[in-house]
Parts: sequence; C-alpha cells; structure tokens
Amino acid sequence: MFPELNNLLNTSPARAEQGKLTLLCDSETDGSFLVHHFLSFYLKANCKVCFVALLQSFSHYSMVGQKLGVSLTTARERGQLVFLEGLKSSVDIFFQTQEEPYPLQFLREARAGNLLPLYRFVRDALKPEDSGEAAWRYPVLLVDDLSVLLSLGLEAVAVLDFIHYCRATICSELKLKILWRRPSKSIARQDQNLIYQYKIQDKSVSFFARGMSPAVL
Repeated sequence: MFPELNNLLNTSPARAEQGKLTLLCDSETDGSFLVHHFLSFYLKANCKVCFVALLQSFSHYSMVGQKLGVSLTTARERGQLVFLEGLKSSVDIFFQTQEEPYPLQFLREARAGNLLPLYRFVRDALKPEDSGEAAWRYPVLLVDDLSVLLSLGLEAVAVLDFIHYCRATICSELKLKILWRRPSKSIARQDQNLIYQYKIQDKSVSFFARGMSPAVL
C-alpha cells in the first residue's frame, strides 16, 4: 500500500468505501503497481478479498506484498484471501481427473466463451461465512488482468457479462447496492481529469504534478 497514493485518492484502509468499481488501464507505461496497492489496501482494510490472478504467480504477488507490509500467505491461511493462481490452474485443467469443472474450464472447450465456472468460483469465494457474525468488513474482487481473457480467445461480450454478473452478485446478494444516475450538466462541470507523473521506488511510489518531476526540471 502506498500512503502517498492514498492521499491523492483521499482515502485510507480505515475509510475504505464500499460499492465501487475501479478499472485500471495503462498504455505505454507499467501500471501494475496499482494492482499491488489495492490488494494490500483491502487486506489492511480487513475486507474479504477474492483475487483472480491471471498474469503472475502467487509467489510474485506475495513477494511484493511483503514489501508493502502484508502477508498474502497469512491472509490466505486465515481465510481472508481466496487466491486463484491462473498460471497453475491452466496447467491443472489439462490433467484434471475430477468431474467438477475448474474455474478456467473454457481453456478445454472447442469454442471458448463459457465463464460460468469462473463466476461460480468468485461467488462461492465471497459468500459470507456460516459463523453468524461476519469476520470481514465487506467482499472485494480483484482481477489481474481482464485482457488476458481476451488474448485466450474469449469474446469481449463474454468478459463484460462476467463483470456484470460479478457486480450483481457482490452488490445485491452480498448487500452492497447499485445506484443508476443520469449525468447532469452541473455534475459534468465538476468532473476533473487529474494527471500525475510517478516514479516507482523499491517500497514506495512518488507522484508529481505533470511537468513538475525533478527529472524534467
């Protein structure tokens, strides 16, 4: 978790908001540090996290997490973190012996497009525990990254449907809520596009207003 980024976003683990969808996009730069930030952020916020990792191994995220002050191994052992290691799971699929489909079962299908097993994995992972009183603040789903599904042959419609059903499950069945609003002219005027330059360091990230980085002064 990067405190300087929390300041820019005006948030902290103690004030983590519920019911938000955050889409990370990068172009001609590496924005993967944001994934590590939000993973450590929600673990520190005492949320139940389901992490669908399609890009890197568990050991990779665990190593970065240690630098940011969280133990993914401990979080997984105590049930706070449910981790789907896509790289390992994709290999297991081709040697599967059980009848129950794997989350990434579409890799064995002649026509890729069925993300229902993956959705069911997410739904079951984020179900409240049967222990009466919930141990975690609220459920969080992280996926790194959705573009991998497209490169594996899935159509954009299938990926969008997967996101839709995940949002509906988390926001409806697990007691969040969805608000539909029509943008008004007054709201549009208040929208701001904030652009920052950043420098990634070993255990932190420094942010600068555009054009104010020491490297360009």
